[in-house]
Amino acid sequence: MGRFSIWELLIVLVIIILLFGTKKLRNIGGDLGGALKSFKKALKEEDKNPETENSPESSGNVINGNQENTTTKNDKET
Repeated sequence: MGRFSIWELLIVLVIIILLFGTKKLRNIGGDLGGALKSFKKALKEEDKNPETENSPESSGNVINGNQENTTTKNDKET
């Protein structure tokens, strides 16, 4: 169980072609290929420009350990 013969795979392929049509399957394949290509391109660009977005120094925000006033607007109203 779990093994498919070539005939079973061909029957499934014929049913898929009959349901969707060759033109729609071609469009789906082209869209999927384009999405994979742009995903790979984005990964390569990220590898070329490694930025540590999570560090405060890179974003310009410095976290200070001393916080004097911790009340919010809602705390003042109640």
